[in-house]
Amino acid sequence: MTAADYLSSGPGFAEGEVIERIEAFRRRRPRLRDEIVTLAHGAGGKSSAALVDAVFVEAFHNELGDGAVLTTPSGERLAFSTDSFVVQPLRFPGGSIGHLAVHGTVNDLACSGAVPQWLSAAFVLEEGFGVAELKEIVADMASAAAAAGVRIVTGDTKVVPRGAADGLFVTTSGVGVIPAGRRFPAVRPGDRLILSGTMGDHGMAVMLARGDLAIEADIASDTAPVHGVVEALLAAAPGTRWLRDPTRGGVGTVANELAQDTGLGVVLDEQSLPVRPVVNGACEMLGIDPLYVANEGKFLAVVAPEEADAALAAMRSHPLGADSVVIGEITAQPASTVVLRTAFGGTRIVDMLVGDPLPRIC
Repeated sequence: MTAADYLSSGPGFAEGEVIERIEAFRRRRPRLRDEIVTLAHGAGGKSSAALVDAVFVEAFHNELGDGAVLTTPSGERLAFSTDSFVVQPLRFPGGSIGHLAVHGTVNDLACSGAVPQWLSAAFVLEEGFGVAELKEIVADMASAAAAAGVRIVTGDTKVVPRGAADGLFVTTSGVGVIPAGRRFPAVRPGDRLILSGTMGDHGMAVMLARGDLAIEADIASDTAPVHGVVEALLAAAPGTRWLRDPTRGGVGTVANELAQDTGLGVVLDEQSLPVRPVVNGACEMLGIDPLYVANEGKFLAVVAPEEADAALAAMRSHPLGADSVVIGEITAQPASTVVLRTAFGGTRIVDMLVGDPLPRIC
């Protein structure tokens, strides 16, 4: 049908069909069209997904998530995870790259349902980096590991010429043991989505610590190990369906990953989204939606509706889960889509993060 036919005779198909076609196109996995890597490819949003799918998944023929669940010949189930940390500045209110390197991997293991046990640590050092500063960062890692109850058991160190790296990069890998019988049932319509605390604290703390924006605000990173809160949740709500920590791309992007992985809808309640006023104010000044700002000490959980109250009570009993709240629910429609129910009673679609408003925050 041409445009002229449409105008003369009216639409030959229903409005719902048009909307469905648009939604089907929007739900497609992003395609890699770039010829060079940009900072957006490391932001955790659409560009990151396109790069991972087109390069790594295609080459390795395997889904590459935050953590892999492995079964030993004896039947024991383990979780295995790895992550690299390139944050700038290396120190920020509430933590350092050393804290992040431990907490990031511990949290990925916890969200795989495992009890974290062992970590490795690899360092890429730029020629000229201060030994005293290196000792301080390694001390941060040691204290973070001790507090989380994990051991750093192996590692590696490389030194590159001056100008070939930005001071220090750290990579950690981790192994955790999944308790016998622990399984995550399939996510279902009617399930509740719980967030363990306020959004965006880490991302805004790092952004303001760089000093480029001339904004002063009392914002500290929330970097912390979440496995204690996760274990409290799983004890109270053993039917928990799904767990994920909202790091790069924030709650908005992780909710989209949930919707795409399950084929279900995720309906968020704007009035329930927890954001500290100072974080919200900084985001408004920068024109950034807190939904896309990273945390490093929070997690999202999908729980059965009949277990939601018990889950909330257990999470709030832990110091790191005191601000836990139900922020939404799972629905059959709109399929594979995240919708925000606004304070005015309307709705809007929450898409995956596009671009890179917060580069190098972890």
